[in-house]
Amino acid sequence: MKIALPDLISNSYFPAAAAVELGFCREEGLDITLELIFPVDKAYAALASGEIDFVAGSAHSALAAFPEWKGVRLLCAQAQGMYWFLVVHADRAPERGKLDVLKGARIGAAPWVEMGLRQLLSAAGYDLVRDKINIAPVPGAIGTTVNFGLTAAKALEEGKIDAFWANGMGAEVAVRRGVGKIVLDIRRGDGPSGCFNYTMASVAAAETLIARKPEKVAAMVRSVMRAQAALKADVSLATKVGKKLFPAYEAGLIADIVKRDLGYYDPTISREFVDGMNKFARNIGILRSSASYEQVVDPAVVPLWQGHI
Repeated sequence: MKIALPDLISNSYFPAAAAVELGFCREEGLDITLELIFPVDKAYAALASGEIDFVAGSAHSALAAFPEWKGVRLLCAQAQGMYWFLVVHADRAPERGKLDVLKGARIGAAPWVEMGLRQLLSAAGYDLVRDKINIAPVPGAIGTTVNFGLTAAKALEEGKIDAFWANGMGAEVAVRRGVGKIVLDIRRGDGPSGCFNYTMASVAAAETLIARKPEKVAAMVRSVMRAQAALKADVSLATKVGKKLFPAYEAGLIADIVKRDLGYYDPTISREFVDGMNKFARNIGILRSSASYEQVVDPAVVPLWQGHI
């Protein structure tokens, strides 16, 4: 079996990566490998075609390949809340929470990821045309095996963009190198009301797999939950995983980044979240219906989260 991640050298999908690399999937009876497929819409397209079995990616992006939530279900959260950071080049003198710095800026963001930024800027009263805010793919971020956050940090350092909207690893690298400063960290309270629930890092499967192999689906959920618990108990395990998957510098950073995320490690997908995500999806035009909770989340796995609800 295969589980696709749209960014590998990242904290965003780390619980899924840790579930594989720490052996929890194997212990749960899953013979599974990680596969980097960027951008996230291509990962979900691979899920729809049967090329892979699970996607560990942004929840709302399932709609790229499964319109109106038909044919896919979310299985669990890897962590709660929209998890991307807005990082602006230090030369623009950015300040936390102050978005006027984006006027006239070139912002790098991945396909489907950029939707969250577009909507929160709209909710904050900005108009991309009026305010000359250009949100586009990062120069050099091509191909299905791109590690986007690192590519974005490099592009910022080289002056190819003025800001980026990407994962915590990209943000950490840019900040440590002194080339960027964090303007928005949604998980920790920045941004307009409601944006926390625009999306989350989830695990999803096609309905066909859920119907054919429910035991494999349950095993995947248990594996992610075990990885979350193990990292909470001993965050140094993150370095062990990082050394297997990341270049040396990023492997040395991952435990500190994951440590900040541990409070969001909860497998629950709440009704409040689904309502918020679907509202966001309708606002940006990728969903027309008011999909019910049961249409979005696999009901069979909900009991596995007990103790977290």
